[in-house]
Amino acid sequence: MISAQLLKKNISEERILLVGAGGMAEDYAKVLSGLKKQFSIVGRSAISAQRCQKNTGVPVWIGGLNSFLVQNREDFSHAIIAVGVEALYDTAQELLDYGIKNILIEKPGALLNEQFEALLKKADKENAEVYIAYNRRFYASVLEAKKMIEEDGGVTSFNFEFTEWSHVIAPLEKGTGVKEKWFLGNSTHVVDLAFYLGGKPKNITSYVKGSLSWHPSGSIFCGAGESETGALFSYQANWESAGRWSVEMLTMNHRLILRPMEKLQIQKRGTINQEIVETIDDTLDDMYKPGLYRQTEHFLNGTCDALCSLKEQTEQLNIYNKIANY
Repeated sequence: MISAQLLKKNISEERILLVGAGGMAEDYAKVLSGLKKQFSIVGRSAISAQRCQKNTGVPVWIGGLNSFLVQNREDFSHAIIAVGVEALYDTAQELLDYGIKNILIEKPGALLNEQFEALLKKADKENAEVYIAYNRRFYASVLEAKKMIEEDGGVTSFNFEFTEWSHVIAPLEKGTGVKEKWFLGNSTHVVDLAFYLGGKPKNITSYVKGSLSWHPSGSIFCGAGESETGALFSYQANWESAGRWSVEMLTMNHRLILRPMEKLQIQKRGTINQEIVETIDDTLDDMYKPGLYRQTEHFLNGTCDALCSLKEQTEQLNIYNKIANY
């Protein structure tokens, strides 16, 4: 847990290191500025750093993390890692070695099982709190769905779809191994949210067919199981056909539909109509990248129960590998 001494620090004593200068880092910089936090941005290439500085108005250190840490012996209370997926693991290792005790890593945190295990071991050794950034847990629509689920006495069943648009992904230029693990690096946004709301799998049966040049382990996925809360669930995705991301939670009184996930639709028991919930206050999701403000705020405040911990992510790997045939 975060120490009481850290929680008692004033805002002026907080010092946050934001690693990365791409689009995701810009989104975090906007949130940190909105939260009126003191932070430093470290970029690698001059092009991305200059663009980030222009778009955020915040100076960006050029030359990479190692160079920054060697030349700036500052005490940082928190770090946010928003670099490319292929660089997440090495960046987290550097920050743990540097002694930062509170780290938020963009999903998925790493690419290989052994990397997750190594990070978890080092975080435990350094007594550091490390979390994986799944911002959809903090959408206003999801918070409302969570509230309704609790009021209805829990989820009885749920289903989700994580179809990816292969025609869009195929030409993308990504780091080594990123597209081959696209389910882990991207689709788990959906799967994490489904299991966050409906409960982690107690048992699961998975089927995989097909393959793609950039994702050889599979292209068509389906499966079913039972969550630890007793809810039955099913899922499907076809990366060679049409589809979209979707999560549906069923309670005794409602079908709660997150499709798109930024909006919540409900179908009441005994009715046919699906109605959008218009009373949700999604101001923060309009002002910032959806979910990012609340996620960052919880991380910095030390109220991290709703965040995905590194331990939780590591424990989920067996499930993810089974779903994706890794």
